[in-house]
Amino acid sequence: MLGENNMSERPERDKGWRIWWQLTRPHTLTAAFVPVLLGTVLALNYAEMDWLLFLAMLTASILIQAAANMINEYFDYVRGLDNENSVGIGGAIVRNGVKPKTVINLAYALFGIALLLGIYICINSSWWIAVIGLICMAAAYFYTGGPVPIAYTPFGELAAGFFMGFVIILISFYIQTGMINAVAMFVSIPVSILVGAILLANNIRDLDGDKENGRKTIAILLGRKYAIYFLASMFITAYSFVVILVLTGTVTPWMLISFLSIPKAVKATKGFIGKTKPMQMMPAMKATAQTNTIFGFLLSIGFLIGYFS
Repeated sequence: MLGENNMSERPERDKGWRIWWQLTRPHTLTAAFVPVLLGTVLALNYAEMDWLLFLAMLTASILIQAAANMINEYFDYVRGLDNENSVGIGGAIVRNGVKPKTVINLAYALFGIALLLGIYICINSSWWIAVIGLICMAAAYFYTGGPVPIAYTPFGELAAGFFMGFVIILISFYIQTGMINAVAMFVSIPVSILVGAILLANNIRDLDGDKENGRKTIAILLGRKYAIYFLASMFITAYSFVVILVLTGTVTPWMLISFLSIPKAVKATKGFIGKTKPMQMMPAMKATAQTNTIFGFLLSIGFLIGYFS
């Protein structure tokens, strides 16, 4: 669901296995890993951890994210949005000569494997998970597929944050505990915000090209300057929410260890200021993704320290 596109200096072609590795857009896959880890760690207070369920959920989440990236690449190529100079894409089709049909079929294959893992998860938890999982897959497809892709609207950040943050955390929590509670819901909110921030950073980078292609993203509607302000406000809101959770006794004070990721958030925000070319903004884009990863990982570490202390 965290897709990317647009143009600047010509990136290098990939060779061999790197073609397929870059097609998954590996720097986005941590957005699938962190929510599963956090949801599972939060469940430790309520149930003994089932490692097989954790691994099944983790693998399925990563496969769905990788499939969404391939679907994004396929449809952006079909719509003529990508070429061999495009920045932030896998480039398997436009740079490395992989057939478009191969890319979309591979995405469907990954969906199929995720579906099989979902069946295992349902057998060991609830069949309602199947319904939610199918909705997640549909969201991943329609993010860039279909007649009106979500990525072309102002709702891309909201959809990504909701499905790849809130929903994945709660599913990971539920399959371990058999329930959903307020703590899991509240803790999922700052992570969801930072998942949405990854999309916003991507859309700030791609603002000019997206505008030319008729997209109506938040970055386009706000303009570059105010979109950067909005990105900064998302970081501030996420960290402030953790403070509120600690002050209200909802979570352990150890979760404030997540504040060690603030320098990355500052780097991400400053990295966009004064930049106009996509390639110049790539470090800021990556720093935003890294902020989400480090933040979520540190939240998990903080909870574990509180759990064992």
